[in-house]
Amino acid sequence: MAEEVFLTKEGLEELEKRLEYLKVEKRAEITERIKVARGFGDLSENAEYDAAKNEQAMIEGEILEIEEKIKHAKVFKAGKKGTVSLGSKVELFDRTYNELCVYEIVGTTEADLENNRISNESPIGNALLGRKAGDVVEVAVPEGKAVLEIRSVD
Repeated sequence: MAEEVFLTKEGLEELEKRLEYLKVEKRAEITERIKVARGFGDLSENAEYDAAKNEQAMIEGEILEIEEKIKHAKVFKAGKKGTVSLGSKVELFDRTYNELCVYEIVGTTEADLENNRISNESPIGNALLGRKAGDVVEVAVPEGKAVLEIRSVD
């Protein structure tokens, strides 16, 4: 049995849009590139043909991966108000680095550290689950140990 994929409603919609784009537009584009490349002659020495076939394989792989994620998707609902759960935005004070930060707890598929979206399976995300504003959490991180004070949970 495949593992559940936790997604926000928006994350599921984005996957569905990407799947539609790949199936409709990208497949047609690659099919046309292959058709044109075949016209260049001998396929055994045709770099354009090889490149198009490689891209086709990558696109088909991505389509299968997205279909599998959608098949096992579980859209999460907000937990109890004030308690950190999937979908929560958590304002933290990092006592180790003396800085304030805000993270959104999401499933691994939607994790994006550049946009402060961390996975519920990451060390920090996992340590925050079920906690409330005012709680202090110690988390093992690659640099050592982070001491995080939860300021608010939305």
